[in-house]
Amino acid sequence: MSTFSLPGARLATYFSDEHGHPVVQLHGLTSSRERDRLLDLDLGRGLSGTRLLRYDARGHGQSTGGMDPEDYTWPQLATDLLALLDAFFPGEQVHGVGPSMGCATLLHAAVRDPGRFSGLTLMLPPTAWETRTAQAADYEARARFIEEQGMERFLQADAMAAPPPATVGRPATVPDISAELLVPAYRGAARSNLPTREDLTTLTMPVTILCWTDDPGHPVSTAVDLATIFPMARLYIATAPQEVARWPEVLAEDVVRDTNMVAPPHL
Repeated sequence: MSTFSLPGARLATYFSDEHGHPVVQLHGLTSSRERDRLLDLDLGRGLSGTRLLRYDARGHGQSTGGMDPEDYTWPQLATDLLALLDAFFPGEQVHGVGPSMGCATLLHAAVRDPGRFSGLTLMLPPTAWETRTAQAADYEARARFIEEQGMERFLQADAMAAPPPATVGRPATVPDISAELLVPAYRGAARSNLPTREDLTTLTMPVTILCWTDDPGHPVSTAVDLATIFPMARLYIATAPQEVARWPEVLAEDVVRDTNMVAPPHL
């Protein structure tokens, strides 16, 4: 592990150099590289022959962060991502993969700098556009609950939610972020939304979308909407754990596809 300094944060980074196509892997809100591995969301574990960058987003895992909710909005996290790519893969096109908050971060970064990405594997797209209002209110309510009742009570209440069918059998985990930083992280997420549909239609890189059923925070409707926006996208909807277990193979296929494509140099 090494660290990468940004305004207001030091990001914990993990780089595996096998001299191949560059890949960057992100994680979701409250998670981290290590927690995603426990949750079987570490799709990069099946990759070989790539230069793979994993990192903990600001405030998460072993990364540091501040108390300003704006630091945790998706556009700011996209700024963090692009700074990392400039440092690790200067001038190169990179394949991006990540769930939820990581998916949103990738989309904001791609809209801002589309030439940076050779392809995207978007996991568990979060609520967006019309469905975001209710989720934003839920995140704000979670932040207030932690402030008023504490982290232990919050974890007890959160554990009562039914898991999506595709995650049955996974070990119980807790957020890999401190209670102090989880409050602004939730509020940053509450202030965020995906780029507009119009902005997303400008993206032309290959896209694969991975989602599962019965998860209100990551509804199939967002995945289907994105698949409509990206008409050449591949869409996989999992209903059972064995379908999610194939997702690392899907990422590997995406990276091989990108490697075989002749892309113009990134300027």
